[in-house]
Amino acid sequence: MGYQAVFKRYELKYRITEEQKAKILKVMEPYMEADRYGKSTIRNIYFDTDDYILARHSIAKPDYKEKLRIRSYSKADADSTVFVELKRKYDHVVYKRRVGVTEKEAVDWICRGRSVGMHDDQRSREIDYFLSLYDGIRPALYLSYDREAYRMKDGSDFRVTFDTNILCREHDLSLESDPYGTSILEDGMVLMELKCSGGLPLWMVRILSKERIYKTSFSKYGTAYCSFMEETPEERAHEIAAESQAAAFREARAKKIQPSYRMAFG
Repeated sequence: MGYQAVFKRYELKYRITEEQKAKILKVMEPYMEADRYGKSTIRNIYFDTDDYILARHSIAKPDYKEKLRIRSYSKADADSTVFVELKRKYDHVVYKRRVGVTEKEAVDWICRGRSVGMHDDQRSREIDYFLSLYDGIRPALYLSYDREAYRMKDGSDFRVTFDTNILCREHDLSLESDPYGTSILEDGMVLMELKCSGGLPLWMVRILSKERIYKTSFSKYGTAYCSFMEETPEERAHEIAAESQAAAFREARAKKIQPSYRMAFG
């Protein structure tokens, strides 16, 4: 296979400055090294319904959310290896399943409903089931960013990534195209992600504390969606919550039952 196909981990996100990044890299140097991709420009095509149910659900900060994308670590062509990825998050834990196929196979499978044949396994079945749940799911957004990725020298599973130049667009949805679009991260800022199956290394905790760097909530796809809606994620999440509550009351009134206040938004 040659790649990790199943993930279960915590993913912690931080907005930091370039100066803070330099200090963190200095602390990381004895413990970490560039991973197999090192510095790369990651390209993604995210899939959603016509009413963007997955994006709207994501920014409402539910206990459970999921998304589907096709990812490439370089500019693709029909024969390039890309990854069809199903990503779920439940109770702060991220679960990811991915299948490596050619770009043509990925498009035929996800966009045209044609089976790739040789991938009849649990991961593919989960993706097929996801597709069956969302009628009319389609390519919705192109999202790219420049990434530096690091892994532990001792082989443990702690990873650090730094993302900059995060761009999105709603047209030209092809991994064969060059990155361009609307920026969704402030100038001079870096999105750092810490990925681990358990606790953070003590040396990382110390530098975060020293620099007063605090965890933030930042969904790239959700933020990109809000940028096209010309709203902040917080404003849009509030609207979605209000819409969901109103819908619940209408349904309750129609059924003459008392509505529940413990709703799953989206």
